Amino acid sequence: MLDALSFALFGKAHRNINKNQLVNSINAKGMVVEVEFSVGPSDYKIVRGVKPTKFEIWKDNFLINQDSHNKEYQRILEQNILKLNHKSFHQIVVLGSSSFIPFMQLVAQHRRDVIEDLLDINVFSKMNGILKERVSILKEKDRASRSEIELIEEKIKNQKKYVDKLKQLGQEQKEDRRKEIALLNEQIDALMLEKSNVDESSLDEYKTQIINLNKKVREVEKFDHQFKVKQKELNKDILFYKDNTTCPTCDQNISDELKDDKTQKASTKWDELEEGRHVASANLNTLNGQLDQVELVIVDLQKKINEEYQTNVKIQQAQGRIGQLLEELSRFETETGSVEESTEQLNDYMSEHSRLKDERMTLVDDSAYNAVITELLKDTGIKTKIIKQYLPVINNLVNKYLQVLDFYVSFHLDDTFKESIRSRYRDVFSYDSFSEGEKQRIDLALLFTWRMIAKMKNSVATNLLILDETFDSSLDADGVDNLTKILETLDEETRVFVISHKGELLEGKFDDKIEFVKSKNFSKIA
Repeated sequence: MLDALSFALFGKAHRNINKNQLVNSINAKGMVVEVEFSVGPSDYKIVRGVKPTKFEIWKDNFLINQDSHNKEYQRILEQNILKLNHKSFHQIVVLGSSSFIPFMQLVAQHRRDVIEDLLDINVFSKMNGILKERVSILKEKDRASRSEIELIEEKIKNQKKYVDKLKQLGQEQKEDRRKEIALLNEQIDALMLEKSNVDESSLDEYKTQIINLNKKVREVEKFDHQFKVKQKELNKDILFYKDNTTCPTCDQNISDELKDDKTQKASTKWDELEEGRHVASANLNTLNGQLDQVELVIVDLQKKINEEYQTNVKIQQAQGRIGQLLEELSRFETETGSVEESTEQLNDYMSEHSRLKDERMTLVDDSAYNAVITELLKDTGIKTKIIKQYLPVINNLVNKYLQVLDFYVSFHLDDTFKESIRSRYRDVFSYDSFSEGEKQRIDLALLFTWRMIAKMKNSVATNLLILDETFDSSLDADGVDNLTKILETLDEETRVFVISHKGELLEGKFDDKIEFVKSKNFSKIA
């Protein structure tokens, strides 16, 4: 029942399972849930299914427009119709023993989310989100404004230099530039002659040779090591036959002829291995010599490549300078005498700079205002002031319900949503200090408190209350009686559903009973 209700309203199971696990394993398809309810004068029906996927919201027998994305459609249902999200649903409507996380076991931020929903102040969080977007846009505009100001200032600086050059320009300056160009061309010619046009691809070939030679060296060293190991084994055999006259395994005498024969063969094999090691050592020396030669070639080639790179850099620098000089000469030739035009251009730049400065000041003012608004919309701002006004009411209601449940402690929740609980009004405890039954009483007191606060604030006005195995858990007989007393104080419109496996415990305490049985792998109402 709870999975069906939670799935229909929020698209997720009540328990901590994937929604696809809700589909009956026998059919493996065709799961659909319909929930009908009313909000004020309007009647609603939610139809949601899996395999195939289906999600419809009907208002007074008319289907609400489905053009929006599924997430947006769900947001319409939660924010505009239910005025309740999945987390708050499990704090106000359902108290369950399966996947329910009591308010006191939520982290501080999740506790804040629940209370913000109850007090209907999450609008400030939405405003804060909009403000963040506005601040981000403003920062981008400010960055662009700074860039434009820096650019216009650079233009003004260059224009001033240009106007000054025009004013003091003469034939002598032109000639100086021509001479510098000629000198730079000579330098480029000399540098071109120095270039050796090294083939860089040969460097990779030499590096490949180094890799191959190193591989051969490792192979020779491996053979040499194997020869040494075998020689060591032969030395042990020779010493054995020299030092022993009796076989340690079978206790038989070892004849001198056998000893001489074994020793002679081992010595001959040892000499062969020693000769092999000499050959390997010679090969190793040859390979190391080749390695040294190739490495010298690589070092020399790398040096030439670096020298050529430096030469190319010098050539590029000289060519760049020539380009600047030619551009200056071109301007000198075509714009000599245009001081008035250049000065007018400078004045335009100055006017543009002044305009950009004014816009920048406006952006700075807007940023200052947004900084103030940001402080107000933070968790420590307006929301905290509102929450502080409701905290005494919340604490009074919790303590009232705790007394009805025969749990005489002083419960206090501060503005950071951290609890302090005084037992016997002396000793300070936390929620986790108490037994499961005592925790259950605190959870129940909070559940009824949230419902009362929501009703007072009219943020979530619901006539539905579901207690999932609450009577089956840690409540003793007195706890059950006290909880029943609280339920009797609820207004007549409240519909209470108590889910329990202990029917005998609740017999006669409620008006109606619905019994579910399992028949052929399907749950049915008996």
